[in-house]
Amino acid sequence: MPRLTFVDSNGNRREVEAEAGVSILDAAQKNGIDIEGACEGVMACSTCHVVVDEEWHGRLDAPGEEEEFMLDLAFGLTRTSRLGCQLILTDALDGLVVRLPAEWRNMMI
Repeated sequence: MPRLTFVDSNGNRREVEAEAGVSILDAAQKNGIDIEGACEGVMACSTCHVVVDEEWHGRLDAPGEEEEFMLDLAFGLTRTSRLGCQLILTDALDGLVVRLPAEWRNMMI
């Protein structure tokens, strides 16, 4: 099972294990991590925005055009920002570190 570390806006770290094949959003929600995911992972919002640790960013496939469009709506966008619903955990991502932004924009309400 891949391990994943979430770092909240205060710098607190929490490591969780998740099944390979689940999204970061699903892994977060199953482990009580405070991430909204208002659209339930169908890429219709940006509330599952995470910032991938620089060390890991280059190991990920590039985001698609639709994900980039939704990321433009994210609060605190960075060069390594991604949508948690679009990042699927694999054994190769064991140890991945993502940061949670301090705020998010829910365009659905």
